Amino acid sequence: MDWNSVFAEHDGWLRKVVAARVGEPQAVSEVLQEVALAASKQPNRPTEPTGLAAWLYRVAIRATLVYRRKAGRRKRLLDRYSQERMATEPREPLDWLLADERDGLVRAALERLGDQDREILLLKYSENWTAAQIAERLGLRLPAVEARLHRARNRLRAALGDW
Repeated sequence: MDWNSVFAEHDGWLRKVVAARVGEPQAVSEVLQEVALAASKQPNRPTEPTGLAAWLYRVAIRATLVYRRKAGRRKRLLDRYSQERMATEPREPLDWLLADERDGLVRAALERLGDQDREILLLKYSENWTAAQIAERLGLRLPAVEARLHRARNRLRAALGDW
């Protein structure tokens, strides 16, 4: 079975199903890529055209749920980070306003970063993990984590510099 033609045939309606469930237009392509990847790796994928649409639908729903869980975890982590920051900020009105604006800029800059950059920066600064702790928990080597942190900081600095 030619999977490229199968995905081309079912792309339109799958795109609508995913869009209705994620609610974010930019996430639809990401989820559909995950659908294609998951479908190509499934050992029990159909070999006949009958039932193929229903099977693709189930794969798309699972990929959508995984995406929504990830997005929810990311949002909760960002919210927790911003709440912790606000708890330590001064309460003078002007200081609070400036701190709030700065936090908004940092949040927006973090959103512009890639998932890996955002993840490693959040682990480093919201969890206060050392590079060694990050390396241990993510199963990476210490020099790789240090290099990723360096690159992520530079990208965040560049994103903040745009403002």
